[in-house]
Amino acid sequence: MNINFQYHEVAASQRLEEFLEQRLSKLQAKYDFIINADVYFKKKNASDPEDRKICSVRLNTSGPVVFAESATSTFEASISKVMTELRSQLQKQKDKMKTY
Repeated sequence: MNINFQYHEVAASQRLEEFLEQRLSKLQAKYDFIINADVYFKKKNASDPEDRKICSVRLNTSGPVVFAESATSTFEASISKVMTELRSQLQKQKDKMKTY
């Protein structure tokens, strides 16, 4: 799977990329219809420090595009929330697929 990383007002981090690649590879193993992923890391100028770091993931699949976004105090927590959302969306999409 091809993964494109984009950073907005955040320094590029090899550690974050590796962490996310591990999580996405697990999704790829279970849901083989994922083609590629676009990942965005952003910082938001919010008054509340609890939701400043945003992780957005868009998965291009053989069906509709799957998107999830989460804002928390750390990028790792945002990634975890996004993965939970993506997993549920992908499971719904897989349940709708028909096998002939």
